[in-house]
Amino acid sequence: MGVFAYLIAITQRTSFGVAGLAATDRFNATASALSAFTVLQLLVYAGLQIPVGVLVDRFGPRVMIATGAGLMAIGQIQLAAATSVPGGVVGRVLVGAGDAMTFIAVIRLIPAWFPTARVPVLTQLTGQFGQFGQLISVIPFAFVLHQAGWSQAFLGCAALGLLACVASAAAIRNWPDAAPAAPQPGLRESAGDLARAWQQPGTRLGMWSHFTVQFTGTVFMLTWGYPFLVSGQGVAPAVATVLLSLFVVVGIICGPLLGGWVGRHPLRRSTMVLAVTALIAVSWAAVLLYPGPAPLWLLVVLVLAQALGGPASMIGFDLARTYNPSHRIGTATGIVNVGGFVAALIAMYVIGLVLDLLHNSAGGELYSLDSFRIAMSVQLVLIAFGTVCIIACRREVRRRMAEAGSAVPPLRVALADNRRRRAQFRRERQEVRGGRREP
Repeated sequence: MGVFAYLIAITQRTSFGVAGLAATDRFNATASALSAFTVLQLLVYAGLQIPVGVLVDRFGPRVMIATGAGLMAIGQIQLAAATSVPGGVVGRVLVGAGDAMTFIAVIRLIPAWFPTARVPVLTQLTGQFGQFGQLISVIPFAFVLHQAGWSQAFLGCAALGLLACVASAAAIRNWPDAAPAAPQPGLRESAGDLARAWQQPGTRLGMWSHFTVQFTGTVFMLTWGYPFLVSGQGVAPAVATVLLSLFVVVGIICGPLLGGWVGRHPLRRSTMVLAVTALIAVSWAAVLLYPGPAPLWLLVVLVLAQALGGPASMIGFDLARTYNPSHRIGTATGIVNVGGFVAALIAMYVIGLVLDLLHNSAGGELYSLDSFRIAMSVQLVLIAFGTVCIIACRREVRRRMAEAGSAVPPLRVALADNRRRRAQFRRERQEVRGGRREP
């Protein structure tokens, strides 16, 4: 039921993305005014992550999930009735606030209900199944919008939010009945938990991991991906739509695989994050440095690399869970979830600013390939900054682990030890099959 509520939250979050042309007519708004809808929604979402994380630890996931679904339903009702940009923005702000309450609370449910070894895979599955909400907004919502009109489409979204609210309140339990109820901390204890979660280098490692691998995909999907492909690279709109749809497919396929890998190699989580980061950076550098429009195969590689960043960013939540006690997992998860969305907001704004500056100074097309090359390279600066922070936090985490007597072996030593264990396992299996030893 928590995953269902998150799926509906994704539907509410992305519903406005397919209503851009209809919103232009309804609100008589400019492109910059319409961009305020997305920016303010993400600002509210990012700004509420830490407070919501504290509230999840204080009141439990069920209250927060049901409240978030209710807020999103109210926001969509407001948007259905709005006839001006300020009225529409109020609706999207409410949707962003409700959306902010959902994911952290759902993630908080998993370690309460499942064994530790299954948490990484279930975290990945939660994030990726939620992305099916994009398909609801793209297909049935868009159909209702064009056939029945603005108000009916957004009232339909509000009905989904109300359904998620009632179902969550009725069905979700914060922990198994046999488990002891978690104590509810007071305000002073909550503030102390927030400070202790931030002081834990494992939390900061999770946040910078999320910051570094998640934001490029968010920027590409929500704002600049389609203009970059169509206007900058000269890709046909239908092909651009197919490329963007790969994000959901790659997440569904790679999410469980990454989750299983993390479960088997918990000491190599930051290594996987750095590997995906390098893949994203190299892909962007190859596309931006290619003379002329990049070939389609290279654009596919770019999209696949960025899509892999979504599942890789979920490793940040697993890091927060590992290095924090159960009573402050929500707070630590909120800190981690801030990272990628803050980076996305910075990138969205700076890319648009650079494009405008180049257009005003040099003239010509606003979305030319040369302008996009300069503007999109801003992402490489953020990736480099995040990588430095990941490495610094990882050193601190490993230093503390070594002081506690559980030092992390070098990667080459770990790989050699893993090969020895696999060889020993194969020898023992052959001896069992040959009858030379008991199984």
